[in-house]
Amino acid sequence: MSIVLKIILAVQMLSALGMIGLVLVQHGKGADMGAAFGSGSAGSLFGASGSANFLSRTTAVLAAVFFVTTLLLAYFSHARPTTGGNSLLERAAIGAPAPAASGSASQIPSAVPAPVAPASVPAAPASGAAQIPAK
Repeated sequence: MSIVLKIILAVQMLSALGMIGLVLVQHGKGADMGAAFGSGSAGSLFGASGSANFLSRTTAVLAAVFFVTTLLLAYFSHARPTTGGNSLLERAAIGAPAPAASGSASQIPSAVPAPVAPASVPAAPASGAAQIPAK
């Protein structure tokens, strides 16, 4: 199965590179107007309009190949059986213990004690009402 996935991935990469190259070689619709007024060569290797048809059809075929290989890769990657958790989320779902954290993270206490008031601050009165000093 691994060889099939590598072949499909290679075909996908080649079709993607081919599409990129063909799109960069093609000229836009505005280039034909400039050629009509004599500022460019209207003829090409494939004839006056043959290159547009050939390049656009080849780009469409490569796009279809790219789409099919993408679907095949998605199907094969989803259809693979999982055998005991390759990722942290799969291990958590199965209930396997996660690897212990290294370093000083394991030495941090889980509960932080409340800060202690300095000795110079007087304690609040025990009664519910606050006492206001008289003048």
